[in-house]
Amino acid sequence: MVDVSAKPETLRTARAAGWIRMSAGAFELVERNSGPKGDVLSTAELAGTMAAKRTGELIPLCHPIGLDVAAVRAELDAALPGVRIEATARAVGRTGVEMEALTAVSVALLTVYDMVKAAGHDLEIGGVRLVEKTKTAVRSEE
Repeated sequence: MVDVSAKPETLRTARAAGWIRMSAGAFELVERNSGPKGDVLSTAELAGTMAAKRTGELIPLCHPIGLDVAAVRAELDAALPGVRIEATARAVGRTGVEMEALTAVSVALLTVYDMVKAAGHDLEIGGVRLVEKTKTAVRSEE
């Protein structure tokens, strides 16, 4: 791990995004919420949130971070057809939270894949990227 002990604590925010493309039939199952494994979008959001919280356990040498926010949004996109995922991670600390946001998106996409693969394996995950990263000084309460 990188030694971040000398860095000041700052408010760190990261936003990541990605998508999964699927067949029209698989998209219809997700849209109708009638897949064999249940509610795809809600399950993907939950899985992404859980993954963000455990990033330090999954990625070697990644600092474990107590997140203040881990928010994941899964939305249908008929133009793909498929699902778009966006995740936001936020914490006050000495290191960034981009790995948490990226992990949330990746696991949410893999969850969608797992839940719709019975409708066909012609699924494609792509576009996983960091959309935004910010760092803001924390005011002391004196």
